[in-house]
Amino acid sequence: MQDLIQRYIQKLQKQRSSFQRSAYHFLEENHRLIGIKGARGTGKTTLLLQFAMNQTNYESDVLYASLDNFYFSNHRLYALAEEFSKRGGRILLLDEVHKYEGWARELKNIYDDFDELKVIFTGSSLLEILDAKADLSRRAIVFEIQGLSFREFLAIEHGIQLSHYSLDELINNHAEISQTIVTDIRPFQFFKDYLEYGYYPFFKESKELYPQKLEAVVNLILQIELPQLRKFDISNLSKMKKLLVVLAESAPFKPNISKLSERTKINRVSLLQYVYYLQEAGLTRNLFKNAKGITVFQKPEKLYLDNTNLSYLFSRNLDMGAARETFFVNQLSHFHQIEYAEKGDFLVDGKFTFEVGGRNKSRKQIINVPSSYRALDDIEYGTGEAIPLWLFGFLY
Repeated sequence: MQDLIQRYIQKLQKQRSSFQRSAYHFLEENHRLIGIKGARGTGKTTLLLQFAMNQTNYESDVLYASLDNFYFSNHRLYALAEEFSKRGGRILLLDEVHKYEGWARELKNIYDDFDELKVIFTGSSLLEILDAKADLSRRAIVFEIQGLSFREFLAIEHGIQLSHYSLDELINNHAEISQTIVTDIRPFQFFKDYLEYGYYPFFKESKELYPQKLEAVVNLILQIELPQLRKFDISNLSKMKKLLVVLAESAPFKPNISKLSERTKINRVSLLQYVYYLQEAGLTRNLFKNAKGITVFQKPEKLYLDNTNLSYLFSRNLDMGAARETFFVNQLSHFHQIEYAEKGDFLVDGKFTFEVGGRNKSRKQIINVPSSYRALDDIEYGTGEAIPLWLFGFLY
């Protein structure tokens, strides 16, 4: 256990970011078992370490451990919790629980046996946190973290601290909100940078090496997480990369599964599974007419890459129409339900219709559609139902 404590202290010493993301408040909830799901690279570890540093006696009351550590090759998680509790520990932070076999059952036993311990754990976005066999569903609260919003990027990269707003606030007061923000910053001075490299927090380590690091993240998801957690056939790796490139260069991609199956040499059933898994892994966003009761074998109406940083990674000839829609879908999907719209581009929460485009995009496609709006690029201020696209980066 002493080795784990030493590694934990070393990690704290390397922790430099003081900015607290909007997801931080979930960790302060008065619950003894909290789970954080999220795609690789979205900042789960940093969130845990920030929470640790904000505790009064973080060196004695708190312990962080990554479950892919060699320590767990011959030590049980339950035994660690028991020893930590005997030493007076209060908060146990467990990273990458999906790397530890039987994690759910042991967490359930830790929760039941150590009333004084608060446990916060992280796992892949592919992870089924609420394991019925271990019955964590009655014990854990779980939230999902995604990459940085445009607002969070401004804070981390430029030290510009601005408020976030609800969707209702943006719809009803976007003119006043945009005027307030533009008095502090010129959004287009930073917006393209965000689209290109601002979504994953590790951009702070090196912007020059960011594309290589992002590609490494994608490879780890495809080569390790998907095979481990979804039995993904590694022989189809190159074909999945080709699909990601197609998505980056389309505006948007409306899948013809039969043609895609023929093009990628993957049978139709497997292809539908893989498309579903790519969204679970945080690499794509799949749009359906009805988002309720989606199954693995249901064909999406549209396919997008998860975020614009992936778009820039996979395409040298990035279509700005695709990039705009990708940004919009990504920023709203965090707290809202987005569905394919018969008129316009997107139906949000079953009541708002949005058309996304450049500054000259007309209302032609959403005429006579109730509660319809345009999210327009290349404008600082909006008027009426025309809302600046960049402003949707202030939702969290």
